[in-house]
Amino acid sequence: MTRQYLEVQEKKNLAPYAAYSSESKGRFYAEDEDVLRTAYMRDRDRIIHSKAFRRLKHKTQVFIAPGSDHFRTRLTHTLEVSQIGRTIGRGLGLNEDLIEAIALAHDVGHTPFAHAGEEVLNRLIPGGFKHNHNSVRVLTKIERKSDNYPGLNLTKEVLDGVLHHSGFNKSKERAGTLEGQVIRLSDKIAYVQHDIDDAMRAGALSEKDLPKKAVELLGRTHGDRIGALVYDAIEHSRELLSKNEFIITPSPEYNEALIELREFMFDNVYLGNVCQDERTKATLVIEYLYEYYLKNIDKLPEFYRNIAEEEGKEQGISDYISGMSDNYCISTFKDLTIPRSNINI
Repeated sequence: MTRQYLEVQEKKNLAPYAAYSSESKGRFYAEDEDVLRTAYMRDRDRIIHSKAFRRLKHKTQVFIAPGSDHFRTRLTHTLEVSQIGRTIGRGLGLNEDLIEAIALAHDVGHTPFAHAGEEVLNRLIPGGFKHNHNSVRVLTKIERKSDNYPGLNLTKEVLDGVLHHSGFNKSKERAGTLEGQVIRLSDKIAYVQHDIDDAMRAGALSEKDLPKKAVELLGRTHGDRIGALVYDAIEHSRELLSKNEFIITPSPEYNEALIELREFMFDNVYLGNVCQDERTKATLVIEYLYEYYLKNIDKLPEFYRNIAEEEGKEQGISDYISGMSDNYCISTFKDLTIPRSNINI
């Protein structure tokens, strides 16, 4: 099958409000089209082969250095977002290739140590730090596909979806495609439910701790809650789309239950006492590295020194630290703070 055949099939099989790859707004740097893959399939492949995507396997989702293979990482979270997003997209006749590309890229700019790392850099970096903006920066500036231009040269639809994936009912800004809106919702469905699952696995929560009203509506198991939210989102969004209201959202009742669970997790897990000790340690590590490189900018790798020279020290340091995996961040901290003997005994 050629790209042109696949583009024709999209128009035959997808809903009229889907984002057809043949009608993409294009890339910032002109390229010849691929013979086999559509524009969004090509973007997906570029993201999967990027270094930033591979590093997600060693970046924290919620629990820092949990000591078990069964807790989510930023990579497994990303895969769950992709799965949920594609299910919603298929139910609504949207472009699953675009959904998948946005899902795989949405967190490549996340810091080590999850919320703790983002909070520290947001406080330290002039102008603040937001991981969705940084994900776009990674995709357009830090990663390299060609010597002829910076970044991966992804389509504007993918970058728009990544930029607008973050936040929940706090902004009226939405992605320019319904596929981008799907990822914003899928991200919330995924992390709220799987973080509850991980918190229970860690013994930090039990089912009886969860908000009773939300559990009664959505279900008592991880799978039941995801299934209920996905089904409701498809049905309610389909109803809105039939009225030419181009919004992807659960019904008000289910949306309220999701928000209640999310707020519960922020109060009790993300920002509560459950992870406090590890958050404190993570904060110390990132603060130390930031201050160290401010005083020793020459110790940055050459790539990041060049950014520091062009865009300021803080930007170069932010790019370097935010790109670190948890393991590499801790290893770098140890190398700088723990004496090593050169004497062979």
